[in-house]
Amino acid sequence: MRIIDVHTHPIFFNDGRRETEVEALVAHGRALGIERMISLGDVLRYGPRPDAPHLRKLNDESARLQRLHPDYFVGFCYLNPRLGERAVMAEAERCVTKHGFKGIKLEIANNASDPCMKHVMKAARTFGLVVLQHSWSSTNFGPGMQDHSDPDDTARLARQNPEVNIIMAHLVGIGFRGVLAAKGLPNLYVDTSGGFPEEGLVEYAVEHLGADHVLYGSDLPIRECSAKIGSILGARISEAAKTRILHTNTAQLLGLN
Repeated sequence: MRIIDVHTHPIFFNDGRRETEVEALVAHGRALGIERMISLGDVLRYGPRPDAPHLRKLNDESARLQRLHPDYFVGFCYLNPRLGERAVMAEAERCVTKHGFKGIKLEIANNASDPCMKHVMKAARTFGLVVLQHSWSSTNFGPGMQDHSDPDDTARLARQNPEVNIIMAHLVGIGFRGVLAAKGLPNLYVDTSGGFPEEGLVEYAVEHLGADHVLYGSDLPIRECSAKIGSILGARISEAAKTRILHTNTAQLLGLN
């Protein structure tokens, strides 16, 4: 099957930057049937709240991957909403006009319910970008994690901004409760990244969201692509649904040929 991986970090804590490492990663992906990887950046290298110069550096690294393999890597612009409207809009515009990025990546600078998210939503509307929000069920972590977005937070963001397409990351991390939080929101998608596969979870997502709203993602290099692909191929869903999850949905959402 043709596969697009919507959730990868080809450079992670500085590893993967050398050209030989990039070549090896592309070869590994192609061997598994992955024809495109969405590069989300080395998002935690400078901590949860990178400043503007660090964001530019990280986004330029994603752009370099695109230049090395323009037919393989697709960049998302990593942003810190706490830097304010001017900084968010400037970096989003730079990433789109200079690098042709297709989306925005948000990690844990702030919770998805924070008022500063209005800057990101403005950037997404202005430049026609998809927003991929790190999400994880708050039942799975303890205190001091308030800047991690619970699936309810990400769902609320999608509900308040129906004109912006949003991807709720980490199906395994959001779990069954997260699927229900995303239900009924036509602009909200769930990617399959995060954690080892759990039996029945892909089927549950397809049942409640429809195959059109589930996207294959691995979270490479934290997760092994083959195991995550296997969770789709081994799911008790139709072949048409598998095709949509592994390739068609992301190709249509991001306008990829």
